[in-house]
Amino acid sequence: MEEILVIHGPNLNLLGTRQPDIYGSATLEDINAEIESRAAKMGFKMDFFQSNHEGQLVDKIGEAGARAIIINPAVFTHTSVALRDALEAFSGYVVEVHLSNIFAREDFRHKSITAAVADGLICGFSLQSYLLALEAAARLIQKTE
Repeated sequence: MEEILVIHGPNLNLLGTRQPDIYGSATLEDINAEIESRAAKMGFKMDFFQSNHEGQLVDKIGEAGARAIIINPAVFTHTSVALRDALEAFSGYVVEVHLSNIFAREDFRHKSITAAVADGLICGFSLQSYLLALEAAARLIQKTE
């Protein structure tokens, strides 16, 4: 069974209570449960990881044995060359995801350092962004089989 790793960056552990007008009311556990349910129907094994620490995210990517990574780098989207380099070194597929539309927010959020090394970027659809990212990752994996 193919594995997909989902990485959640800083402050995503606060979902459900942090700015629900921007990020929605779903908790991180709700999001992971939805992804897990959909992935099981598609025949994929999921691994989930969340950290507020850049080095831990970089380490997780470096250790990943998954065929694809779905990543919400959160604020590191705009600041972390280390995370970008780790994603670039990853040998599988990368789909970047954001709950909000980063291009409709503050100017500093319009630039994604990490998207340049991702196979695709999905943003602005709340929890559905993750499910669309799962679909994209699955199609990328299936196209190479």
